[in-house]
Amino acid sequence: MEEKDSILIVDDDPEIRRLLVDYLVRNGFKAVAARDGREMWRELERHAIDLIVLDLMLPDADGLTLCRDIGMKSNIPVLMLTACGEEADRIVGIEMGADDYLVKPFNPRELLARIKRILSRTRALPPNLRPETARYLKFAGWCLDTATRLLVDEQGVTTPLSGAEYRLLRILADHPNRVLNRNQLIELIHGRDAGPYDRAIDVQISRLRQRLRDDSKEPSLIKTVRNEGYVLASAIEKSHSPT
Repeated sequence: MEEKDSILIVDDDPEIRRLLVDYLVRNGFKAVAARDGREMWRELERHAIDLIVLDLMLPDADGLTLCRDIGMKSNIPVLMLTACGEEADRIVGIEMGADDYLVKPFNPRELLARIKRILSRTRALPPNLRPETARYLKFAGWCLDTATRLLVDEQGVTTPLSGAEYRLLRILADHPNRVLNRNQLIELIHGRDAGPYDRAIDVQISRLRQRLRDDSKEPSLIKTVRNEGYVLASAIEKSHSPT
């Protein structure tokens, strides 16, 4: 029998938790729920979770911070729920590593469709994100460990990357010296057409430049090509060894 995907619902509203768990179970998923960030981490220790539906507003923690922390510790995709429909909130959510964003109130069928789409995309990654034989990608004095998602400089100092930062760097590194426009980056990272997330790519690029210590005013590594997009201006060496 095929193993069911397991979904973790994190929401402080008991009615929403009950309704979503029941609905997902009826539609072929396993589902567990948590009312706050503390319970979320406990459930992640107890269960193998395939996707987290995470409310933005929780009594003991900021959902955006939790989303970022999840991305730093695991590869579990996150679908954010919020009562806020402002574009800025959506951008921040995606920038923190969320895979998708749904505004309350919503139709459970739409939530189900988005969950299926995220899981399908996660398991059928585009070629640039599929695991390769070479574990290490080296460029401009940096080494990206694709197994641990650690970025290492020439002095051996390691920098952990969030899920969004890692995906963006992998895409750029797998297309070195090639300009990728915002639509292409959004499609490769989030599996959807450009829309309200356009500016999120610019924010993610800015954060990635900070990680790479690339001058934001005159970047030499991740360059902006006016009216076209971004390019990683470096040769990439693929290796089985970090040295």
